[in-house]
Amino acid sequence: MPFQRFVETGRVAKCSHGPLKGKLVTIVDCIDPNRVLVDGPCTGVPRQAYRLNNLHITKFVLRFPFTAPTRVIRKAWKAADINAKWAETTWAKNAKAQEKRSNLNDFDRFKLRVAKRSRNRMLTVQFRKMKRYASIDGTLHGKKSVRKPKLWKDQLAKRKTKKPAGAKATAAAE
Repeated sequence: MPFQRFVETGRVAKCSHGPLKGKLVTIVDCIDPNRVLVDGPCTGVPRQAYRLNNLHITKFVLRFPFTAPTRVIRKAWKAADINAKWAETTWAKNAKAQEKRSNLNDFDRFKLRVAKRSRNRMLTVQFRKMKRYASIDGTLHGKKSVRKPKLWKDQLAKRKTKKPAGAKATAAAE
């Protein structure tokens, strides 16, 4: 079934435009194909006609009689605990975060930018470390490792001590 959210009596919706933007309402009745009668007893929205184009339908449905009064809708709303269920959704969390970001001042935006920059640097360093050591067979993405092996102190001391030039010449003469 392609559609699962229908415009129906009892469907909870979110207003997307006008003074009610961001508030939850429930559909009480369908007036015509473009408008519905909505009521939001627990969100401070009085009963009124509202355009369907300005509503976002949610997955929540309340059960109450056709064209029920506001007190019946309020009772069903509280029984279903719609406000708590709505607060748990990703949709509500994103809307809350967006509202919080829109209320930032210049200094808060600056602090956020600096924090993101430092976080991304740490992530990049860790990613590169993981990428470097991710290979099991000693190759890096199918290529032989170009890193030089670390030398021990005694090997380093042998390299630093040079043989006398005369010893090499005498060995060649014999």
